[in-house]
Amino acid sequence: MPEPVTGTQHVPGAGREPFGSRLGAAMAARGPLCVGIDPHPALLKAWGLDDDAAGLRRFSLTVLEAVAPLAAAIKPQVALYERHGSAGMAVLEDLLAEARDESVLTIADAKRGDIGSTMAAYADAWLRDGSPLAADSVTLSPYLGFESLRPALDLAADTGRGVFVLALTSNPEGASVQHVGGEDSVARRITQAAATENARYQGSMGSVGLVVGATVGSAISDLDLDLAAVRGPLLAPGLGAQGATPADLRATFGTAYPQVLGTSSRDILSAGPELQGLREAARRTLDGLRGE
Repeated sequence: MPEPVTGTQHVPGAGREPFGSRLGAAMAARGPLCVGIDPHPALLKAWGLDDDAAGLRRFSLTVLEAVAPLAAAIKPQVALYERHGSAGMAVLEDLLAEARDESVLTIADAKRGDIGSTMAAYADAWLRDGSPLAADSVTLSPYLGFESLRPALDLAADTGRGVFVLALTSNPEGASVQHVGGEDSVARRITQAAATENARYQGSMGSVGLVVGATVGSAISDLDLDLAAVRGPLLAPGLGAQGATPADLRATFGTAYPQVLGTSSRDILSAGPELQGLREAARRTLDGLRGE
């Protein structure tokens, strides 16, 4: 069983501590590790599992069992469940419920973004109390305008959940949008909007986080992004197999490093299917993030 974390109990809306506070407590208690649960077909095959809903379930619950004592959060990649249709989404619902029972926070990596009633429906699916897909937080895409995310931002605040907004991704194509504007770049506007949004939250960490790739290098300083001022968690995918080390994260994020939730997927998942191998890989990553 994982170490209990104060404030992670899943209780209805007004009684739930804000996501940022719960995540901050989990990071302090266990360390700043998020494990991505990415059931790619090649990984399922490597584990000796069929590429079907049964294989998906075995993979997902095994990873959760292995990393629950170590990870502040897990991040299931929603697309890799969607590809199995309704059966795959049922597995995702069960994974989210099991993580809740294990007091492990969840980040649904859905990257949703739309306008009006459609955005409200996405928010309802991932952030509403009682929804079978309700996670502790969800990733969002702001490229129809940050304010288009308003239904999710407000529902997350109302239910004690959180969001992670794509701000500075490490894929080569990202710069063609996120870097545009120079001193007034798209990434900087998103960063400032998140900081403004977090003003509604008390305590040390708000519930509006950003996704900033672990391998973005000098882009944070080049674009003059003040990530520490966001006062929200910084989800940093790309640790391990994608090339970033814990030392890289410290250098890249600087004074904002205490807000960083380092995210590793393939580097840990490839150590399966045995629980011990997965747990040892997660522990090595966590020790690196802690500087041990």
